[in-house]
Amino acid sequence: MYAVIRAGGKQYRVAPGDVVRVETVEGPDGKVAFSDILAVSNEEGQVSKPGSNAHVIGQVVEQGRGSKVLVFHYKRKKQYKKIAGHRQPFTAVRITEISANGKTFTAPELPKKEPKLKKVKAKAHETHKAEAKAETKAKPSAKKKAAPPKSAAKKSAHKKK
Repeated sequence: MYAVIRAGGKQYRVAPGDVVRVETVEGPDGKVAFSDILAVSNEEGQVSKPGSNAHVIGQVVEQGRGSKVLVFHYKRKKQYKKIAGHRQPFTAVRITEISANGKTFTAPELPKKEPKLKKVKAKAHETHKAEAKAETKAKPSAKKKAAPPKSAAKKSAHKKK
């Protein structure tokens, strides 16, 4: 099943489980409801207008800003150039439920992500650093000798050529 919704002046074709980037929206507890539904499809090839009780519910996944779009103004033969950048804010929404004409379709639950074990690697890295530091302290450091100064005879020989 899919639905066509309107959000932020644009139209999106969404299905349960889809992640859509829409104009910035906010909802209580990270839930967003889209009530402006233009079309609904229950089966392949079956598209209909939804009733007044149709709705699409989503879960906010991410809030962010899109990639930079350069706006470049230029007038030829007039030495006029102007450049400006723009990053459009967006909200990534995962569609969790579509309800229309008495039927409800829900997205499958996402598996819980287990936290990564970064602490174990960090401790191993620290021990390796400590061992390397101990090795450098154990070895006597050899100081570099300064280069001997050039003799005056060599300098004058260069100038004569």
